[in-house]
Amino acid sequence: MKQQAHFLTIATADLDAARRFYVDALGWKPLLDVPDEIIFFQIAPGLVLGFFHADKFNADISDGSDRAPVSGLTLSHNVGSRDEVRITVDAMAGAGGTMLKQPTESEFGGVFNGHVADPNGVVWEIAYNPAWRIDPDGSVVLS
Repeated sequence: MKQQAHFLTIATADLDAARRFYVDALGWKPLLDVPDEIIFFQIAPGLVLGFFHADKFNADISDGSDRAPVSGLTLSHNVGSRDEVRITVDAMAGAGGTMLKQPTESEFGGVFNGHVADPNGVVWEIAYNPAWRIDPDGSVVLS
């Protein structure tokens, strides 16, 4: 298997809340939006983020269990400055997200970050790490 993933799919209890948050409030453009089922966003070259209605998510797995709850997962969005962290966190909170951690210096590796949960509880880390960079093609370079 190649070391790559093409889709990140997250079970979502309230697909309409996800749509309002990402599309209406944050201005993201859907790659595909199937009402009452799933919404996909192209988030990087070769990488799509999907929010799948939890009932449909469980039916797709077809093992009779409830795999919809999400825990131990953080989606990270890296920006170019501490000010961009503050601006982005404030915009997400203003769009209906829940502030989990105000932007601050992290205990880990010189990172300045804040955390916001979307309306379904998906946690986003908005971070600035002066030792890392994102190249124009979307490649992440860790120093």
